[in-house]
Amino acid sequence: QVQLVESGGGLVQAGGSLRLSCAASGNIYKPNYMGWYRQYPGKQREVVGRLTSRGTLYYQDSLKDRVTISIDNAKNTVLLQMNGLKPEDTAVYYCNLFQRNTDYWGQGTQVTVSS
Repeated sequence: QVQLVESGGGLVQAGGSLRLSCAASGNIYKPNYMGWYRQYPGKQREVVGRLTSRGTLYYQDSLKDRVTISIDNAKNTVLLQMNGLKPEDTAVYYCNLFQRNTDYWGQGTQVTVSS
């Protein structure tokens, strides 16, 4: 079993910044690939950014100028720094860990950006 615990969501004004944290625990193996996704009501989850199998960080094109992901493999943590937040960034954000062909998800944390 793998547990992912997220923190850092909340309400922020447009133009502000937010940092989300995620810590993974349990049966974690190497290699694994961590990242962040978000989901709008009634929509499929979409990638915000993640570590790829090539060891590079991938970001959604529309977000790459405003987000930064930091991964600590030793501690199994992933951070998401978001700047210049917009109302359309309002969503539930999920931490993800992929290992051995299995996706693990956090419980999700709500980010609300007020205009």
